[in-house]
Amino acid sequence: MREKILRTLAFGVVAILSLGFFVGSVYADDDSQKEESPAVGTSIRLSPANLTIQLSANTRYENIFEVKNEGDADIKVEVYAAPYSYTYSEEEDLYKLGFNGENKYTQISRWIRFEDVNGNYIDRVTLKIKAGEALNVNYRVTAPSSLPSGGQYAVIFVHALSSDTNTSGIRTEASPGIVVYGHSTEGKSEISGEISNLEINRGITEGNATRNNIYAYAKVKNTGNIDFNATGKLKVEPIIGFSSYETSSNGAIISVIPEVELVLTDEWKETPSFGVYKATWEVTANNETKNTEKIIFLISPLAILITIILLTFLTIWIIIRVRKRKARRSRLAV
Repeated sequence: MREKILRTLAFGVVAILSLGFFVGSVYADDDSQKEESPAVGTSIRLSPANLTIQLSANTRYENIFEVKNEGDADIKVEVYAAPYSYTYSEEEDLYKLGFNGENKYTQISRWIRFEDVNGNYIDRVTLKIKAGEALNVNYRVTAPSSLPSGGQYAVIFVHALSSDTNTSGIRTEASPGIVVYGHSTEGKSEISGEISNLEINRGITEGNATRNNIYAYAKVKNTGNIDFNATGKLKVEPIIGFSSYETSSNGAIISVIPEVELVLTDEWKETPSFGVYKATWEVTANNETKNTEKIIFLISPLAILITIILLTFLTIWIIIRVRKRKARRSRLAV
């Protein structure tokens, strides 16, 4: 009889745990499928997404980029160049992208001019684009005679204007940009970087939301005078489980400009609710590669709670059974 009861309890534990894992998985899937509705309004597409220019002293470069109005109404846009730089936040211990701070690596933002409707090249132009149509914008970059070595960085912004009554109008939130990478042919270009703070964890908090996914983290610092790309590869293999993950070829990659330290991350967005996994995170910057490994146990909070409750009841039941058996033996001994 005792063995039958124990078998029944064991079966119940397994069944309830399986239910807990299933429910946890359903909740995780529901969260992953939540998407915000796309914003309705002005839509502008720029091509290409970035520009790379080889700069020589006292030389002029001319080319075009495309601005397409993908909205359903005619718009007016303002085109201009701004510095592409970062500022360090001690409170958050990270570098934040900004477009106002000038330094020795953002001088190119003052060398870029755009052609207006009269054929003149000026620092800011206002252009009209009909709904569904594209417009080619001519730009010119004039490098000075005293060209510094290393890289130069800027962003070409295309701001949509909400009013058509004057030349400036009111800027709206629709302001995509093209990143300009200028590489000087003068002097010496030094490519060097540092990799640090490699981590693999579970649980990502963004604002008030938390996702219980496996993610990898690292910092990459540019200690040279020209930009380089840093790449990361997260590989998760099952020890107990049925699914796996590996960073895609165009996944974790960032461009790091001089005197800046950026965060490189990757995330397994379909992390299961249960299993035991081996995760490997490898980061490469310039000619340096670092990696770290971690064993991660995955179990849903609901399953943990059910397990604790069942183990508590099982422990109490065993204690009661042992005491009853001792009491029976005592009576028989008498």
